[in-house]
Amino acid sequence: MSILLVLAAYLIGSISFAVVVSRLMGLPNPHDYGSGNPGATNVLRTGSKKAAVLTLLGDAAKGGFALWLAQRLVATGTVVIEHDVQMVLAGVALAAFLGHVYPIFFRFRGGKGVATAAGILLVMSPLMGAVTLGVWLLVALVTRYSSLAAVVASISAPVVAAMVFGQSWYALAVLAMSLMLLWRHRGNIARLRAGTESRIRLGRAHNAGSSTNGGQ
Repeated sequence: MSILLVLAAYLIGSISFAVVVSRLMGLPNPHDYGSGNPGATNVLRTGSKKAAVLTLLGDAAKGGFALWLAQRLVATGTVVIEHDVQMVLAGVALAAFLGHVYPIFFRFRGGKGVATAAGILLVMSPLMGAVTLGVWLLVALVTRYSSLAAVVASISAPVVAAMVFGQSWYALAVLAMSLMLLWRHRGNIARLRAGTESRIRLGRAHNAGSSTNGGQ
């Protein structure tokens, strides 16, 4: 049953809301413009704030939902875990995250995982999630760099997790997600150092044809 929970979480995470929302709203495939990344920041390049917000909320919700559902199934006795329960739930969290990053439904071409990780953290611990989101929001508002905000939040998340959970499977899962997020942002980090990274733009201009590689 533990394997089924992890597999279900991966499949839930594999739902790309950037692609789903874009198709429903008649927008270009996010793989085909901008950074090619199926995430909210890239969808924003179409000029549709609504599509970007729906993508952000959907990607965050699926991560949180996958973990919440597993927690409920275990708590109600619907699914019986014979192993360490938190170990299995940490595996569920990682599977949902990896589903977004490497979605089976889209030839493993996924996003960087910022929103999905945020949803997972909020379900793990509302306090930890709120602090991490606060760090992201502060950096994003001050610098207008979504990628820099993600990097700083990724570095802070394991520290907060260690304070909340101590040495635990949840803290280890958060560390693993953070390392993956930093790895996925390695190109952004290089552009930040070179001063060529693109900033968050809230204008109405349609920019889907841009070749920039910045953002989420």
